[in-house]
Amino acid sequence: MSLPGARDFRKANLLLYISDVSRNSQEFIRRLPKAELHLHVEGAVSPETLVELSCRQDAEPLTLAQAEALYQYIDFHGFLMAFKAVTERLRTAEDYELITYRMLEKLAAQGVVHAEVYVAVGVVYFWGRSEIEPLFAGMERGRLRAERDFGTTMLWIFDAVRHFGVEPAARVFRKAAEMRQEHPSIIGIGIGGDERKGPAEMFRDLYAEARDAGLRLTAHAGEAMGPESIWGALNIGAERLGHALTAIHDEELIHVLAERQVPLEICVTSNLKTGCCVKLEEHPVRRYFDAGFMVTINSDDPAMFGSDLEGEYRLMQKTFEFTQEHLRELAANSIEASFLSPEQKVHWLHQIERCV
Repeated sequence: MSLPGARDFRKANLLLYISDVSRNSQEFIRRLPKAELHLHVEGAVSPETLVELSCRQDAEPLTLAQAEALYQYIDFHGFLMAFKAVTERLRTAEDYELITYRMLEKLAAQGVVHAEVYVAVGVVYFWGRSEIEPLFAGMERGRLRAERDFGTTMLWIFDAVRHFGVEPAARVFRKAAEMRQEHPSIIGIGIGGDERKGPAEMFRDLYAEARDAGLRLTAHAGEAMGPESIWGALNIGAERLGHALTAIHDEELIHVLAERQVPLEICVTSNLKTGCCVKLEEHPVRRYFDAGFMVTINSDDPAMFGSDLEGEYRLMQKTFEFTQEHLRELAANSIEASFLSPEQKVHWLHQIERCV
């Protein structure tokens, strides 16, 4: 038997070094206080939880294999089918309490200290569930219980489906304004869905009404459409933009977004999984960051896209060569772009500065 040579020892030491660096990097990301600003509660439902919901609602419950198969889609239509499979089984306050609590449990384990979460109220109404209040009571129980257990705070954003039209969106936004009087955890409104069938300009008056009611304004924009969708969202007063993937194609828009420091809710894995970005290397996130945009990193629908916020930060480091200092800046952006109070922002920004 021959003894290992110097080359073998060098190789072994190199592998150990790489392993240590990877482990230390993962621990740093997990420790780093950060906020998640673009997250759909329905998209955080794991296949296992979907089976549990199915057992509550279906005469013939889904098996785990069937639930997992729903999440193995290859295009945006397949994603919508998976989203539909979840939302049609969310029928009771207990269902929403369950998914809210489990979502926050997973976020806390990744070092997420605050989340601002979309709930598809427009879809709730679409399914014919006329009252959101009983379901929201379950969401709030889940939120408060998780905050006590894990310390992660959360605010709700009521999301309308833009291609359903103006009147359904008005119902969602006005309900948010009405319920906010009793539930200050309802912080804002947004529009998702098909940008082509529901351009932002349709909702200009509704956004002004929501702003006057004290709600904060977000909008999905430039995910599957060009820069004109982003301009539309800016023109109706959106304070934060979800995705903004196509801003890279408009030099004037690049200048405006950088100058105004409009927060962008970037969701890299989501853009790949839905086919809105063809190749990972082509995603503009690093170019946005280098151009001085207010970039925040988010997971969108983590259970359905096979990633989470911690994984997105690792992706920034591994693929786009973000340093730990860059990651600290991204975390600080997420706090600054949040709808937390100034005092809460200062607290978490100090914690980020201390994270070494």
